Amino acid sequence: MHAVFVNGKFCKDPEQVAANDFFFPGLNVPRDTSSPVGSNVTAVNVAQIPGLNTLGISFARIDFAPHGGLNPPHTHPRATEILVVVEGTLYVGFVTSNLANGDNRLITKVLNPGDVFVFPVGLIHFQLNVGKTNAVAFASLSSQNPGVITIAKAVFGSDPPINPNVLTKAFQVDKKVVDYLQKQLWTDNNN
Repeated sequence: MHAVFVNGKFCKDPEQVAANDFFFPGLNVPRDTSSPVGSNVTAVNVAQIPGLNTLGISFARIDFAPHGGLNPPHTHPRATEILVVVEGTLYVGFVTSNLANGDNRLITKVLNPGDVFVFPVGLIHFQLNVGKTNAVAFASLSSQNPGVITIAKAVFGSDPPINPNVLTKAFQVDKKVVDYLQKQLWTDNNN
């Protein structure tokens, strides 16, 4: 029998699947939020649960440090995200794509335990802990492989780096600012 790949992932012979192909343990365990951005995303997608392939869903736990833990501006190129806060208080938002007048609009809300917010597919969005305690949220995404592009890391931390002349003109800042930003060690809070 030949291996079959769907969405770039190996599809197991249905006769060979087992419970562990559909299982991920431990989302009840708090994660370390000592990263520079003060958050930790535990992804549960097709890379962790092979049985998700072709099902169009995935999941994540996001832990936030008190006083400003941030899931930095990012996008999921292949998924809409629906987030529910289970602990703490989050300031969340997304930026719309180009409106008829060419503008982009920021849509925000402060969420408390039990509140739900939707981030449409492909739009830049973020979550910030505005509380004095840890915060925890769970997210469901409409793809088994939603992808994540953290904006600052992608723009200023790409390898090889984007030509500083491109960024200087795009952001309309001095080259020294771009040089400084490109020398930073950009953090990834996705695990």
